[in-house]
Amino acid sequence: MHKRWIFKEEPDPQVLSQLTTDLKGDEIIARLLLNRGVQNFEEAKNYFNPKLEDLHDPLLMKDMKEAVHRLDQAIDNEEKILIYGDYDVDGTTSVALVYSFLSQVYEHLDFYIPDRYLEGYGISFQGIDFAKEKGITLIIALDCGIRAIDKVAYAKEKGIDFIICDHHTPGDQIPEAIVLNPKRKDCEYPYKHLSGCGVGFKFMQAFCEHNLMDESLLFQFLDLLCISIAADIVPITGENRILAHFGLGHLNEYRRAGIFQLLRTGSKENQKLNIEDIVFTIAPRINAAGRISSGKEAVELLTTEDEQFAYEMAVQIDLYNQERREIEKDITAEAILKLEEDDHKFTNVVADEQWHKGVVGIVASKIIERYRYRPTIVFAQVEDVFVGSARSVSDYSVYDALLQCDDLIEKWGGHNAAAGLSVKKENFSAFRQRFEEVVQATISEDQLVPEIEIEMNLNFGDLLSGMDKEGRTKLMRIIGRMEPFGPNNMKPIFRSTNVMDCGSRLVGDDQNHLKLDLFQEGDMANRMGGIGFFLGEDYLKKIQNGPAEIVYTLEENPWNGRIYPQLNVKDIK
Repeated sequence: MHKRWIFKEEPDPQVLSQLTTDLKGDEIIARLLLNRGVQNFEEAKNYFNPKLEDLHDPLLMKDMKEAVHRLDQAIDNEEKILIYGDYDVDGTTSVALVYSFLSQVYEHLDFYIPDRYLEGYGISFQGIDFAKEKGITLIIALDCGIRAIDKVAYAKEKGIDFIICDHHTPGDQIPEAIVLNPKRKDCEYPYKHLSGCGVGFKFMQAFCEHNLMDESLLFQFLDLLCISIAADIVPITGENRILAHFGLGHLNEYRRAGIFQLLRTGSKENQKLNIEDIVFTIAPRINAAGRISSGKEAVELLTTEDEQFAYEMAVQIDLYNQERREIEKDITAEAILKLEEDDHKFTNVVADEQWHKGVVGIVASKIIERYRYRPTIVFAQVEDVFVGSARSVSDYSVYDALLQCDDLIEKWGGHNAAAGLSVKKENFSAFRQRFEEVVQATISEDQLVPEIEIEMNLNFGDLLSGMDKEGRTKLMRIIGRMEPFGPNNMKPIFRSTNVMDCGSRLVGDDQNHLKLDLFQEGDMANRMGGIGFFLGEDYLKKIQNGPAEIVYTLEENPWNGRIYPQLNVKDIK
């Protein structure tokens, strides 16, 4: 797939000069920081040394005082409280965090995860009926609820109050409940990009502070919050960066039973983890429970202290994940075949009666990555309704596009990058055509081509300078301190020119990866090894017919007790 290379904007020369001076003459580090909005030495210190004290006051969030008061009231009156969350990673970690934290101080708690197939996304009438049967009078909804106006009204009729902790974009009207959501138009909370679990965390933080509780009782669950931040692909900036930093530290220092056993199924129980490990090892397995069976099993895994139960549950969830992979692979192949016969040029919208509803979001992402870079929606049929997941492309708001199709959609919610929706079978063709027309009218040509954003040009000599006794170079050490990486704080991508081949070859079972051995013209002393995943034979020819230009991240390649610098090559020209 063709990719567009773009460089980050050149920083202000005076600001660059001053920060370079403050950093003892290191212009490379100064540029990396300025590219992340770090403007001076004080901000650089805060960036490299996140502090929990820098978290915002949770009471700045709209309705927070009311939420704490209602929770205090429920505890004082010994009301039964239901912790309600969505079936994906953000929802299940939210429920696990709030349920586990409150369980330390209150016993009349239960939790509820809706069935993906019988109830669908978010708050359901069935869930409210369950609450009524159990005598519950307060529901704390996490990672869902901002559009559940009719459900909240239904609950009110049954004498059940709602505290909604959500981070999805609100509609013009919000439910008649206590609503915590930094994206509310009337909310002045300084940080708008919390995950659903992050909003639940801020609620518990306010409750903790109001009741003069030791905050360590809450901070011990930052590992769950870090998992939600990584899996929900929210920006790793501001509060999220602080929370992810400490959550990752906690995840590496102490593995709760369920997480340890889950990592064991991926053979990573003894490895130091980063955000990528969460995204590719932990998150898919947690998600698989809700996709194949029930998200309730994920919450049970994340909250148990019983090692044997955790082991049995993790093995079962790993089996769900294997099943999910097979289903997803087959459906992706079928979806691409359908799209090859499609005449729509600006969107990928595809549906099938036999597809598994639980994997349509993953399939949508795979289509964008491997087939055609377009806003994509994949639908499965449930009775007479198509239920789908939408995924967008860089900087294009699928939320705004769906807003213009609202009259053809039964139920939906989401944000700029992703959404869930349902469309009646008889409206599907009209919706599909409308969505194509809306995207055609609002998307730019650049947004239809995947981009690689490059920090700066570097020579191999820059990459290899300042090597310590373990094998880490100065730049590798700095990049390590820039973690955790994620949206708006991505791992730096560099470009090198005049690159020559000295023994690159194809590797992998399907010979579709590149094992690279490279040097720059005129500099054989600074050779670099590298890997190019899914680049294959065409790219091997490009590098063999060099000199070439490459874009890459700088990685650590541990081998035989030593660290070796390695390029993870993203593209070759």
